[in-house]
Amino acid sequence: MSDETTTPSRPTGARTWLREHSELGVCVLLLVLGVLVLTDALTMSVDITQRGPVGPKTVPVAVGTGLLAVAVLLAVDVLRGGRGEAEAGEDVDLGEPADRRTVALLTGVFLAFAVLIGPLGFPISGALLFWGSAYALGSRHLDRDPLIAAGLSLVTYFVFDNLLGVPLPGGPLMGVL
Repeated sequence: MSDETTTPSRPTGARTWLREHSELGVCVLLLVLGVLVLTDALTMSVDITQRGPVGPKTVPVAVGTGLLAVAVLLAVDVLRGGRGEAEAGEDVDLGEPADRRTVALLTGVFLAFAVLIGPLGFPISGALLFWGSAYALGSRHLDRDPLIAAGLSLVTYFVFDNLLGVPLPGGPLMGVL
């Protein structure tokens, strides 16, 4: 008599290998996105007189190259046996109801910003956006928050309008700024 024990059969082959290396799907997605971004960036027609020291191709080429590098590094890690960690979950009590007041306030602030950016310009509507968001999220420093919001809005306006060359509507402050 033979003393053989039976073990449950496990599927083997390509399906098992793919199941154990499913993170390679993310690598393929990143690779495809990187190729698309690089292809679009490198085929972009740019007039030499339109670009400054850093042309419009610079950021897309950097992003596309970064996507390709991450895809390759992730693939190497997965093939060497690396596994992603399961998400531990958020520190959220799912038994509590949603804070509808905060969501409603933030929605109102964003809609007001979208409506007011045309007539008031970015500096004023941006300040209202930043202050309203801080208020909706619980800050009650009514003397300090509007000043910080105005400062953030002006810095954002100057960075985008003057340094990055992205024109934002100035509104009634256009002549002053």
